[in-house]
Amino acid sequence: MGGYFAKIPESTVQWLLNQKVFWVATAPLSPTGHINISPKGGPDRYFGLTADNRQFWYLDLTGSGSETVSHLYENGRITVQFNAFEGAPRIMRLYGYGKVLEYGTSAFKKFVDQYSIDTIPGSRTIILVDIHQVGFACGYSVPKYEFKEHRTVLNDQFAKKEQKYLAGDEKEDITRYWAEKNSYSMDGLPGTLIAIDTSEKKGIKPLQKMEGPHAPARNLRPPVGYRLEQMILVAISSALVATLLVLYGPRVDLTVLKRGKEF
Repeated sequence: MGGYFAKIPESTVQWLLNQKVFWVATAPLSPTGHINISPKGGPDRYFGLTADNRQFWYLDLTGSGSETVSHLYENGRITVQFNAFEGAPRIMRLYGYGKVLEYGTSAFKKFVDQYSIDTIPGSRTIILVDIHQVGFACGYSVPKYEFKEHRTVLNDQFAKKEQKYLAGDEKEDITRYWAEKNSYSMDGLPGTLIAIDTSEKKGIKPLQKMEGPHAPARNLRPPVGYRLEQMILVAISSALVATLLVLYGPRVDLTVLKRGKEF
């Protein structure tokens, strides 16, 4: 039934690599922020394990959202879930902290070369997860499904987009798409760095992703790793401590200090 391990058991590695779909869950630190769950699919060359079974990676293809990247840049927390849809029932969850390797960076290229990853047009980032816990559940209530085929719509769409760009159509530059769709999360957290940079350099207005009272008033861009609420709290706390020290802190006898200078 259930069980927990510090790394992926060798007996389950091939089962994991044979799965056709998995789910990625992340969340911002803010209690009013939105939890995100993203389904990921594609051929097995889109994800894999490193040699010690304590690290999981997947190729993050271009999409209209930037939730996973935004959350990982802010706090790193991530859970990846696999389900058995055929054979014996099983649920596997990989708990860990994720890193974002953005397309065009030396870290991205180094990882791609090291593991011979087959990138395609639309490859946006590689999400690298350092696993600290592997959890298993029975999966007895998960229904059985028969796999038919992988969808190619996304791959085809961005392959055509790249062809148009290489033919001279600047509007089809994928970095422009990233600037519009991937600069910020739905809560206003910064997304991919290349998207934000392109947005600022080319004057592309990022898409407002929410409506209603929960929509952020404006896109916020605090330093990576810190939220606006955190910075405000630090400022208020610092001011309060300074005030308390002035009112109730130890008094300095200035006459003693003056006498000290005379010696």
